[in-house]
Amino acid sequence: MRGWPLIKLLPTKTNFQFVKYSRLFGVLSVILCIASIVGCFTPGLNMGIDFSGGASLEVSKPAGQTIDQEEVARAVTAIGLQDVGVQGIARLDNNQVDGSTVLLRFQLPEGADQTEVVRNAEAAITQAVGEVSYSGVSVVGSKVSGELFRSGLMALGLATVLMFLYIWFRFEPQFGMGAVAGLVHDVILTFGLIVIMRLEFSLNMVAAILTVIGYSMNDTVVVFDRLRENLRKYKSMPLAEVIDLSINETLSRTVITGVTAVMVLAVLAFLGGEVLFGFSVALMFGIIVGTYSSVYVAAPIILLWGVKRGEFAEEAKPIKLGGASRP
Repeated sequence: MRGWPLIKLLPTKTNFQFVKYSRLFGVLSVILCIASIVGCFTPGLNMGIDFSGGASLEVSKPAGQTIDQEEVARAVTAIGLQDVGVQGIARLDNNQVDGSTVLLRFQLPEGADQTEVVRNAEAAITQAVGEVSYSGVSVVGSKVSGELFRSGLMALGLATVLMFLYIWFRFEPQFGMGAVAGLVHDVILTFGLIVIMRLEFSLNMVAAILTVIGYSMNDTVVVFDRLRENLRKYKSMPLAEVIDLSINETLSRTVITGVTAVMVLAVLAFLGGEVLFGFSVALMFGIIVGTYSSVYVAAPIILLWGVKRGEFAEEAKPIKLGGASRP
């Protein structure tokens, strides 16, 4: 049987000059990171119930009947609840947004009985739009939400520190700094995407960012392993050329792995409904940015810092880059 012609989409060997454009992309990364940080404060993150405190519940009618979202919002606002948000979501039985199911969110009054507030909201909605069913009720107090937010930030910070220590002990300090710079870059830009797309920042999103950190580190370690091997092989080759060689040698593996993961996440975003959409989109973006940072953030920092080739390096071996033979 003949092989599928689309299997070999990538050449077995590439000779891209990544380091040549590292300054340009470095400046671009700094600008995007600054913009993302500013965006986290203005307009700010779209905090979910987990971090802002409040209540959320699904309001449903039988398939084919439509719920007036404005009527639901007015009914809940009329009983004194604030920060009310109503949006249509897909039904669980057919995964379609037909207007028969909406997700309601609102802020809980300080010191009020949470159960009583939810019951009053349900009664007001039933009076406004008729007989409906309620499900997926979630209530988080302001104190708990603050603790969850701090715990989420601590988890992100601790993960970054542990990754730095891992790279430091496995390689050298400059490798660790490059890896951490790439991780911080990926996390900040992922926050920027969350702000731009107004994705809900919840515990699911924290899990997505932690996964991005793990994927980015895995990709960086692959490049660093090959870089360390080539530093031993080509002692007299300029460091910039060794970095280009190492990235080119791992490029095919990086692209194939990234594309495979993005394809799976795209299906999850399309079929997973409202709950998993933000999680999937953040992961897809993080994988793409993580691949970029391994090439244009982590590796260039090693070039700026420099590395010691070590006395154990082998004799220089000739290698062809871009058609020219170099020592």
